[in-house]
Amino acid sequence: MSGNTLERETNEGRTLSRIGRKPIPVPDGVEVEIQYGGVTVKGPRGTLTQNYHPEVIVKLEDGQVIVERMSERKFHHSLHGLTRSLIANAVVGVTDGYTKTLELMGVGYRVQQSGEGIVLNVGYSHPVEIQPREGVTLEVEGNNRVHVRGIDKQKVGELAAQIRKVRPPNAYKEKGIRYQGEVLHFKPGKAAARKA
Repeated sequence: MSGNTLERETNEGRTLSRIGRKPIPVPDGVEVEIQYGGVTVKGPRGTLTQNYHPEVIVKLEDGQVIVERMSERKFHHSLHGLTRSLIANAVVGVTDGYTKTLELMGVGYRVQQSGEGIVLNVGYSHPVEIQPREGVTLEVEGNNRVHVRGIDKQKVGELAAQIRKVRPPNAYKEKGIRYQGEVLHFKPGKAAARKA
């Protein structure tokens, strides 16, 4: 193994473990119960259970969750940071929750609330209905904005991605469904390119 390869792997290990070494503060009103292979987090917004690999050590000390790895192997380095991030996400979820906002772009594109779900009119011959998953709510603002809310970051992200996938932003026209704040790079059409 060359010196450059060894140095690169060492740097990767440091990067992966930097997140894992940070303790997770437990806010007031949040309870953390650690079991073998899983952590249960209870808070004002609900309860989440996060499983973790048995080769990672998780413990509660002085009002903080500490995540430790069993060795300096690259596999344990990656588990270390991942486990810490997942547990931290659970703590934030039961405390503040997560929200993803999507915006509809395009003339005639609109969204309506339908019970707990939403109905999208985005240029198809038929409206598209989306129902929320367990633990996730859909809220319509105006006629072109949808808020996806929940305590589980992964579920919120997956449902938001499902909605965006109904009509992704068009690369040539300012039409489609995008995340709020998403930076889009539109391409000029053939006619515009010829003029240029």
